[in-house]
Amino acid sequence: MTEEEIAATRANLAELHVEHHDLDLVIDHLLLSPPPDDLLIRRLKKRKLLLKDRITQLEGMLEPDVQA
Repeated sequence: MTEEEIAATRANLAELHVEHHDLDLVIDHLLLSPPPDDLLIRRLKKRKLLLKDRITQLEGMLEPDVQA
């Protein structure tokens, strides 16, 4: 990866971390608000899982390959 690609990936990764954290806060708030909207909570949790997968993928791209 070029330096520009690495910088863009790091910026994307930072945005995904913020969105993932924000979803945590929204989900917690919705769970405390009676009555909780179960469908919305499930959708947000699914989005959160997709973000976590993408974060893991990008972090893997930034780490150098390690020879066993």
